[in-house]
Amino acid sequence: MKLRCPVCGAQLERREGFYRCEANHCFDIARQGYLNLLPVQQKHSKNPGDTREQILARRAFLQAGFYAPIAKALCGLAEQYAPAGPILDVGCGEGYYSVQVEKVLRQPLIGLDISREAVRCAAGTYKGPAWICATASHLPVEERTIGTVMSLFALTVPEEFHRVLRPEGLFLQVLAQEDHLLGLKSIIYPQLLHKPKQIIPAVPGFQLLESRPVRFSFTVEGQQVQNLLMMTPHAYRIGPEGAQRLLQTQALTDVASCRINCYRPISSFTFP
Repeated sequence: MKLRCPVCGAQLERREGFYRCEANHCFDIARQGYLNLLPVQQKHSKNPGDTREQILARRAFLQAGFYAPIAKALCGLAEQYAPAGPILDVGCGEGYYSVQVEKVLRQPLIGLDISREAVRCAAGTYKGPAWICATASHLPVEERTIGTVMSLFALTVPEEFHRVLRPEGLFLQVLAQEDHLLGLKSIIYPQLLHKPKQIIPAVPGFQLLESRPVRFSFTVEGQQVQNLLMMTPHAYRIGPEGAQRLLQTQALTDVASCRINCYRPISSFTFP
Protein backbone atom coordinates (compact mmCIF):
# COMPACT_ATOMS: atom_id res chain seq x y z
CA MET A 1 0.00 0.00 0.00
CA LYS A 2 1.68 3.20 -1.21
CA LEU A 3 0.38 6.25 0.61
CA ARG A 4 1.51 9.82 0.24
CA CYS A 5 1.64 12.69 2.69
CA PRO A 6 -1.49 14.89 2.57
CA VAL A 7 0.64 17.93 3.47
CA CYS A 8 3.57 17.78 1.02
CA GLY A 9 2.75 14.86 -1.28
CA ALA A 10 5.87 12.82 -0.47
CA GLN A 11 5.62 9.06 -0.01
CA LEU A 12 4.73 7.89 3.48
CA GLU A 13 6.75 5.16 5.15
CA ARG A 14 5.29 3.02 7.90
CA ARG A 15 7.03 2.87 11.23
CA GLU A 16 6.01 1.32 14.55
CA GLY A 17 2.63 2.91 15.26
CA PHE A 18 2.82 5.77 12.76
CA TYR A 19 3.54 6.89 9.19
CA ARG A 20 6.18 9.48 8.28
CA CYS A 21 7.35 11.23 5.09
CA GLU A 22 10.83 12.53 4.21
CA ALA A 23 9.76 16.02 5.33
CA ASN A 24 9.12 14.52 8.77
CA HIS A 25 5.33 14.95 8.71
CA CYS A 26 4.04 12.25 11.08
CA PHE A 27 0.62 10.59 11.32
CA ASP A 28 -0.18 8.25 14.18
CA ILE A 29 -2.16 5.06 13.74
CA ALA A 30 -5.15 5.37 16.08
CA ARG A 31 -5.74 2.84 18.83
CA GLN A 32 -8.72 1.49 16.86
CA GLY A 33 -6.44 0.86 13.87
CA TYR A 34 -7.32 3.65 11.43
CA LEU A 35 -5.06 6.37 10.02
CA ASN A 36 -6.05 10.05 10.00
CA LEU A 37 -4.69 11.74 6.85
CA LEU A 38 -7.12 14.67 6.87
CA PRO A 39 -5.20 17.85 7.74
CA VAL A 40 -7.03 20.93 8.98
CA GLN A 41 -6.58 22.78 5.68
CA GLN A 42 -8.56 20.08 3.85
CA LYS A 43 -11.54 20.19 6.22
CA HIS A 44 -14.71 22.14 5.41
CA SER A 45 -15.99 21.90 8.98
CA LYS A 46 -14.76 20.87 12.43
CA ASN A 47 -16.14 17.33 12.11
CA PRO A 48 -16.88 16.67 8.43
CA GLY A 49 -18.88 13.72 7.17
CA ASP A 50 -21.44 11.52 8.86
CA THR A 51 -21.93 11.55 12.61
CA ARG A 52 -21.55 8.57 14.91
CA GLU A 53 -25.35 8.29 15.12
CA GLN A 54 -25.63 8.10 11.33
CA ILE A 55 -22.82 5.56 11.04
CA LEU A 56 -24.32 3.27 13.68
CA ALA A 57 -27.74 3.52 12.02
CA ARG A 58 -26.22 2.59 8.65
CA ARG A 59 -24.35 -0.33 10.17
CA ALA A 60 -27.50 -1.69 11.83
CA PHE A 61 -29.48 -1.34 8.59
CA LEU A 62 -26.89 -2.83 6.25
CA GLN A 63 -25.90 -5.70 8.52
CA ALA A 64 -29.58 -6.69 8.67
CA GLY A 65 -29.25 -7.47 4.94
CA PHE A 66 -31.81 -5.06 3.48
CA TYR A 67 -29.37 -3.92 0.76
CA ALA A 68 -27.79 -7.32 0.14
CA PRO A 69 -28.92 -7.31 -3.55
CA ILE A 70 -26.80 -4.19 -4.16
CA ALA A 71 -23.75 -5.83 -2.59
CA LYS A 72 -24.33 -9.01 -4.62
CA ALA A 73 -24.59 -7.10 -7.91
CA LEU A 74 -21.53 -5.00 -7.05
CA CYS A 75 -19.45 -8.08 -6.23
CA GLY A 76 -20.62 -9.77 -9.43
CA LEU A 77 -19.42 -6.89 -11.58
CA ALA A 78 -16.14 -6.60 -9.68
CA GLU A 79 -15.52 -10.31 -10.22
CA GLN A 80 -16.47 -10.07 -13.89
CA TYR A 81 -13.82 -7.44 -14.66
CA ALA A 82 -11.45 -8.53 -11.87
CA PRO A 83 -8.66 -5.96 -12.18
CA ALA A 84 -5.40 -6.63 -10.38
CA GLY A 85 -4.23 -4.28 -7.66
CA PRO A 86 -5.55 -2.83 -4.40
CA ILE A 87 -9.15 -1.72 -3.90
CA LEU A 88 -9.85 1.87 -2.85
CA ASP A 89 -13.38 2.53 -1.56
CA VAL A 90 -13.87 6.31 -1.52
CA GLY A 91 -16.65 7.17 0.93
CA CYS A 92 -16.49 3.70 2.48
CA GLY A 93 -18.70 4.46 5.49
CA GLU A 94 -18.58 1.60 7.98
CA GLY A 95 -17.18 -0.78 5.36
CA TYR A 96 -20.15 -3.03 4.54
CA TYR A 97 -19.65 -3.02 0.76
CA SER A 98 -15.86 -2.66 0.89
CA VAL A 99 -15.12 -5.93 2.65
CA GLN A 100 -17.47 -7.92 0.42
CA VAL A 101 -15.70 -6.74 -2.73
CA GLU A 102 -12.38 -7.47 -1.00
CA LYS A 103 -13.41 -11.10 -0.49
CA VAL A 104 -14.35 -11.47 -4.14
CA LEU A 105 -11.28 -9.82 -5.66
CA ARG A 106 -8.81 -11.05 -3.00
CA GLN A 107 -6.87 -7.81 -3.22
CA PRO A 108 -5.72 -5.44 -0.44
CA LEU A 109 -8.42 -3.00 0.63
CA ILE A 110 -8.13 0.67 1.51
CA GLY A 111 -11.34 2.15 2.89
CA LEU A 112 -11.39 5.94 2.88
CA ASP A 113 -13.94 8.36 4.29
CA ILE A 114 -13.95 12.00 5.35
CA SER A 115 -15.86 11.00 8.49
CA ARG A 116 -13.55 9.92 11.28
CA GLU A 117 -16.49 8.21 12.95
CA ALA A 118 -16.95 6.10 9.82
CA VAL A 119 -13.39 4.80 9.62
CA ARG A 120 -13.27 4.33 13.38
CA CYS A 121 -16.35 2.12 13.16
CA ALA A 122 -14.97 0.24 10.15
CA ALA A 123 -11.62 -0.37 11.84
CA GLY A 124 -13.36 -1.65 14.96
CA THR A 125 -15.45 -4.12 12.96
CA TYR A 126 -13.07 -5.27 10.21
CA LYS A 127 -9.45 -5.72 11.29
CA GLY A 128 -7.72 -6.62 8.01
CA PRO A 129 -8.07 -3.62 5.67
CA ALA A 130 -6.44 -0.20 5.90
CA TRP A 131 -8.99 2.41 7.03
CA ILE A 132 -8.09 6.04 6.37
CA CYS A 133 -9.75 9.34 7.20
CA ALA A 134 -9.15 11.60 4.19
CA THR A 135 -10.96 13.58 1.52
CA ALA A 136 -11.83 12.37 -1.98
CA SER A 137 -10.53 15.66 -3.39
CA HIS A 138 -6.99 14.91 -2.15
CA LEU A 139 -6.53 11.14 -2.13
CA PRO A 140 -3.39 10.32 -0.11
CA VAL A 141 -2.49 7.55 -2.56
CA GLU A 142 0.38 7.24 -5.05
CA GLU A 143 -0.34 7.50 -8.77
CA ARG A 144 -1.35 4.43 -10.77
CA THR A 145 -1.25 2.04 -7.82
CA ILE A 146 -4.95 1.15 -7.46
CA GLY A 147 -6.75 -1.64 -9.30
CA THR A 148 -10.35 -0.76 -8.35
CA VAL A 149 -11.83 2.53 -7.19
CA MET A 150 -15.34 2.42 -5.74
CA SER A 151 -17.69 5.33 -5.07
CA LEU A 152 -21.03 4.09 -3.75
CA PHE A 153 -23.73 6.72 -3.24
CA ALA A 154 -20.78 9.08 -2.78
CA LEU A 155 -18.73 11.77 -4.47
CA THR A 156 -17.02 11.22 -7.83
CA VAL A 157 -13.77 13.11 -8.38
CA PRO A 158 -12.63 12.15 -11.91
CA GLU A 159 -9.17 13.77 -11.73
CA GLU A 160 -8.21 12.00 -8.51
CA PHE A 161 -9.74 8.66 -9.45
CA HIS A 162 -7.94 8.74 -12.80
CA ARG A 163 -4.65 9.68 -11.13
CA VAL A 164 -4.58 6.76 -8.69
CA LEU A 165 -5.95 4.05 -11.00
CA ARG A 166 -3.77 1.72 -12.99
CA PRO A 167 -4.30 1.94 -16.78
CA GLU A 168 -6.17 -1.39 -16.73
CA GLY A 169 -8.05 -0.48 -13.54
CA LEU A 170 -11.78 -0.25 -12.85
CA PHE A 171 -14.01 2.48 -11.45
CA LEU A 172 -17.27 1.21 -9.90
CA GLN A 173 -19.88 3.89 -9.31
CA VAL A 174 -23.27 3.38 -7.63
CA LEU A 175 -25.91 6.09 -8.08
CA ALA A 176 -29.48 6.24 -6.80
CA GLN A 177 -32.15 6.34 -9.53
CA GLU A 178 -35.11 8.73 -9.50
CA ASP A 179 -37.48 6.15 -7.99
CA HIS A 180 -35.12 5.24 -5.13
CA LEU A 181 -36.90 5.22 -1.73
CA LEU A 182 -40.08 6.88 -2.93
CA GLY A 183 -41.95 5.37 0.01
CA LEU A 184 -39.69 7.10 2.53
CA LYS A 185 -39.80 10.37 0.59
CA SER A 186 -43.60 10.34 0.41
CA ILE A 187 -43.75 10.26 4.21
CA ILE A 188 -41.12 12.82 5.10
CA TYR A 189 -41.91 15.43 2.41
CA PRO A 190 -45.24 17.22 1.86
CA GLN A 191 -44.87 16.72 -1.89
CA LEU A 192 -42.44 14.97 -4.20
CA LEU A 193 -40.47 16.99 -6.70
CA HIS A 194 -39.31 15.02 -9.71
CA LYS A 195 -36.01 16.40 -10.96
CA PRO A 196 -34.21 14.94 -13.99
CA LYS A 197 -31.18 12.97 -12.84
CA GLN A 198 -28.19 11.77 -14.84
CA ILE A 199 -27.65 8.21 -13.66
CA ILE A 200 -25.23 7.13 -16.38
CA PRO A 201 -22.99 10.20 -16.47
CA ALA A 202 -20.12 10.81 -18.83
CA VAL A 203 -17.11 10.86 -16.52
CA PRO A 204 -14.12 12.84 -17.88
CA GLY A 205 -11.12 10.59 -18.41
CA PHE A 206 -13.16 7.38 -18.30
CA GLN A 207 -14.82 5.00 -20.76
CA LEU A 208 -18.12 3.38 -19.78
CA LEU A 209 -17.90 -0.42 -19.91
CA GLU A 210 -21.30 -1.38 -18.54
CA SER A 211 -24.26 0.03 -16.64
CA ARG A 212 -26.44 -2.32 -14.62
CA PRO A 213 -29.71 -1.39 -12.86
CA VAL A 214 -30.54 -2.88 -9.46
CA ARG A 215 -34.11 -2.63 -8.19
CA PHE A 216 -35.90 -4.50 -5.39
CA SER A 217 -38.44 -4.01 -2.61
CA PHE A 218 -37.90 -4.42 1.11
CA THR A 219 -39.81 -3.89 4.35
CA VAL A 220 -38.48 -2.29 7.52
CA GLU A 221 -40.10 -2.17 10.94
CA GLY A 222 -39.55 -0.40 14.25
CA GLN A 223 -36.12 1.19 14.70
CA GLN A 224 -35.05 0.17 11.22
CA VAL A 225 -37.47 2.78 9.82
CA GLN A 226 -35.44 5.49 11.54
CA ASN A 227 -32.17 3.79 10.58
CA LEU A 228 -33.20 3.95 6.92
CA LEU A 229 -33.69 7.71 7.19
CA MET A 230 -30.42 8.27 9.07
CA MET A 231 -28.33 6.56 6.39
CA THR A 232 -29.64 8.84 3.62
CA PRO A 233 -29.03 12.52 2.76
CA HIS A 234 -32.68 13.13 3.68
CA ALA A 235 -31.61 13.10 7.34
CA TYR A 236 -30.16 16.57 6.68
CA ARG A 237 -33.21 17.88 4.81
CA ILE A 238 -36.20 16.58 6.75
CA GLY A 239 -38.45 19.11 8.49
CA PRO A 240 -40.12 18.70 11.89
CA GLU A 241 -43.48 17.66 10.41
CA GLY A 242 -41.88 15.01 8.22
CA ALA A 243 -39.84 13.74 11.15
CA GLN A 244 -43.00 13.42 13.23
CA ARG A 245 -44.80 11.49 10.49
CA LEU A 246 -41.89 9.08 10.25
CA LEU A 247 -41.84 8.59 14.03
CA GLN A 248 -45.44 7.44 13.77
CA THR A 249 -44.56 4.94 11.03
CA GLN A 250 -44.12 1.47 12.50
CA ALA A 251 -43.50 -0.35 9.23
CA LEU A 252 -42.53 0.76 5.74
CA THR A 253 -42.34 -1.14 2.47
CA ASP A 254 -40.16 0.64 -0.05
CA VAL A 255 -38.16 0.16 -3.24
CA ALA A 256 -34.40 0.49 -3.55
CA SER A 257 -33.44 1.53 -7.06
CA CYS A 258 -29.89 2.27 -8.15
CA ARG A 259 -27.50 1.80 -11.02
CA ILE A 260 -23.96 0.41 -11.00
CA ASN A 261 -21.74 2.01 -13.63
CA CYS A 262 -18.43 0.41 -14.59
CA TYR A 263 -15.71 2.59 -16.13
CA ARG A 264 -12.14 2.11 -17.30
CA PRO A 265 -9.63 4.99 -17.30
CA ILE A 266 -8.59 6.41 -20.67
CA SER A 267 -4.81 6.35 -20.35
CA SER A 268 -4.20 9.07 -22.95
CA PHE A 269 -6.66 11.53 -21.39
CA THR A 270 -5.29 14.81 -20.06
CA PHE A 271 -7.30 16.95 -17.66
CA PRO A 272 -7.41 20.72 -18.32
